[in-house]
Amino acid sequence: MLTPLPLTDDELAAWLRLSIARGLKPAALRAMLAAFGLPQHVLAQSFDALASVAGTDAAHAALAPAAPDFAAQLAALREWCAQPGNTLLTLGDPAYPPRLLTMPDPPPLLYIRGRLEPLHARSVAIVGSRNATPQGLEDAGHFAHALSDAGVTVVSGLALGIDGAAHRGALDWAGGTVAVIGTGADRVYPASHYALATRIAHEGAILSEWPLGTPARSSNFPQRNRLIAGLVEGVLVVEAAMRSGSLITARLANEMGRDVFALPGSIHAPLSRGCHRLIKQGAQLVETPEEILETLRMAIQQPPGTTTRDAAAARRGTPPREPPAAASTGGDDAPPPNHGVEPDTDASQLLAALGYSPATLEILAERTDMPESRLQGTLLRLELAGHVTALPGGRFVRAAHR
Repeated sequence: MLTPLPLTDDELAAWLRLSIARGLKPAALRAMLAAFGLPQHVLAQSFDALASVAGTDAAHAALAPAAPDFAAQLAALREWCAQPGNTLLTLGDPAYPPRLLTMPDPPPLLYIRGRLEPLHARSVAIVGSRNATPQGLEDAGHFAHALSDAGVTVVSGLALGIDGAAHRGALDWAGGTVAVIGTGADRVYPASHYALATRIAHEGAILSEWPLGTPARSSNFPQRNRLIAGLVEGVLVVEAAMRSGSLITARLANEMGRDVFALPGSIHAPLSRGCHRLIKQGAQLVETPEEILETLRMAIQQPPGTTTRDAAAARRGTPPREPPAAASTGGDDAPPPNHGVEPDTDASQLLAALGYSPATLEILAERTDMPESRLQGTLLRLELAGHVTALPGGRFVRAAHR
């Protein structure tokens, strides 16, 4: 079991002060720590000594007076650290995730809810659109399930859409899941993922580099994405538009020497274009989880007589759960464009469920909960109207609209 180093009150205060110092970048702080050791030693240096190591801007930032509310922040951090399941890791702690140390700017502090072991395990990130299609949600859940079943930890960002499906798909299996968030560790964003976050904190880990109380800001999420990329050995992009945070994660992963994988899709699907762009730029096109495991040489062996679900149940201290259900397509996830079909009708519901990948009648019935006769009648109307094309093998796909 990984055990973090205990911190004295003076050490905790020094780490917090430097980690929240305005304008002090993680890379500059790391240089100071390398030169002078503990953070309290950094704060004891002269301006010239710090400037010679990290530059004048960093020296000014490190030696600036503490914020007026610093004492309140420190008290809140002490209280948070005292709660069961909460851990604060410093850059100098042996329990700090080793892959993050290979980044040029690892965070000085990591706020963690949950277990530390998943942060040291072999891991793959699954990321993609918040406005995912039903097929994208199914793919994310399927890949997450298979990777976690092989003992690989699935990392994502707790966002709506692909992230949520990836976390849910991985939770009940041996590898489990880690959520890297863009708020303080004492907050959950989006609020609709509160129950999911609670499960992840109990069975896996939630990780943040942001001080307690930090709200969701758009500028936080690119930084969150660099941590996702840094924590893993590879990144799988399931669905992404051309302007997408998932593409930022993939680019950062590539720059850090991680493998990048992408799922292909229909040339007519807006959320396939980002994946196709990655593939053109050298990402590996994958169709099965086994291809990722093979590329990363992740042939995980379970102890004789056990299963990955047994391992997951032992980790939770509860009986094994039934296999997770397919990811929900409701809530805040926006459906794909409906090409002019009136909303609030069986037709628009069916087009949203169909997405841009072929699906069978059985799959569509499961996604829509329509009676078979109504489902077949709606499909026929859409086919006659030119919105749906019937394929061999009893499959249906959206018709191309140029």
